Amino acid sequence: MPQTTSRFFDEIAKLMTDATGAAQGVRGEIDGLIRSQAERVLRDLDLVQREEFEAMKAMAQKAREENARLEKRIGELEGALSRFGEGRPAASPPTGGDPSGR
Repeated sequence: MPQTTSRFFDEIAKLMTDATGAAQGVRGEIDGLIRSQAERVLRDLDLVQREEFEAMKAMAQKAREENARLEKRIGELEGALSRFGEGRPAASPPTGGDPSGR
């Protein structure tokens, strides 16, 4: 009887080992399916990848800095232009007469 009991437990252990291997295989397949479905959903949502986002963020920051620099330069040029215009008499508008002076 002890030999029968031992064989019985050996068979149970073998079945459990086989079931564990099969369960791990099924788990791997399910993980793969879930991952592919999640990737498909994210692709359909048209989300931006992190690298693309960081590149666009850097470009936007650079553009803001350039705009600030240009805005400052325009202010300086407008100031210089107004100072330049203060020292000269205002130009008289054209009279609409004959350019030959007749």
